[in-house]
Amino acid sequence: MSLQITSRGHGPDLALVHGWGLGPGVWNGVADALASDCRVHVVSLPGYAGTPDDGADFSATADALAAALPAGTCCCGWSLGGMLALAAAARHPGHFGRLALVGSTARFVQDDDWPAAQPPELLDTFRHAIAGDARTTLTRFVMLFNQGDTKGRAVARALTPLLADGLPATATLLRGLGWLAEADLRDLLAGLTLPTLLLHGDQDPLMPYAAAETLATRMPGARLERFAGCAHAPFISAPERFVDVLRSFCHEPA
Repeated sequence: MSLQITSRGHGPDLALVHGWGLGPGVWNGVADALASDCRVHVVSLPGYAGTPDDGADFSATADALAAALPAGTCCCGWSLGGMLALAAAARHPGHFGRLALVGSTARFVQDDDWPAAQPPELLDTFRHAIAGDARTTLTRFVMLFNQGDTKGRAVARALTPLLADGLPATATLLRGLGWLAEADLRDLLAGLTLPTLLLHGDQDPLMPYAAAETLATRMPGARLERFAGCAHAPFISAPERFVDVLRSFCHEPA
C-alpha cells in the first residue's frame, strides 16, 4: 500500500493525518503556518483526495503510515487519524520521534471499562445514513462534532466546502466506520514512552475530553493540552494557539 503525501517547508519532520469523512484539506490553514519552520508532510489516507483505496485493514494502514514517513517524524493525527498514528507508533517502536493526538482516543466505542466514548448505536446510525446519502450525512457529521464549540458556526463554514471537492467512496467511508467500531488500542498505551502531546477540546462531543484525560494518565510520555471552548477541531477554532503549541512541541530538544 502507498499513501499520498504532500510535503513542504524546512525543519523537523511533522506529519498531519486527517480523520474519517474529511480529507487532507482540513489541514490547509495550519499546514501553511507550520511549514514556516517545520517540514510538513500532509497525508491522504486511502480513498481520500484521489488516493487509491485497496481495501487494507486498520493495522496495514498504520504500517503503511510508518513506512511512508521519515524516521524521527512527529506524527500528528486527528480523530481516526490519531488512532492510526497511535497504532503506527506502537507497532513500529523507535520510528517516530514524537506523537501528537488531536481530538483522538484509544477506543471510539463505549464499554463497561471505557465510558468516555460513543454508544455502538451511533455507528449503526452512520452506516445506514452513509449508505443512503453520504454527502448529507457528512454535512450533518460536521455539525455534530462542532456542537459546544464557541466558534462552531465558523468551524462548520470552514469545513463544509471540503465536501464539495469530492467525497470518498461509500466503501471507504463504511470501512472507516468499521475501524472506529473495532479498534481498541488501550493495551498499547503503557508501552508508548515517546513524547506525546494530546491536543483536545474540552467541549468535544465526539471524542470526550475525559478520554484524553485517561490517555494522559496511561501513556508514560504524554501531556495534555486543553483547548477551552473548543469541540472536535481545535486546529480550526483556535488555529493560532494550535500552531504555536504544536510547533513548540516539534522543536523541543530530544
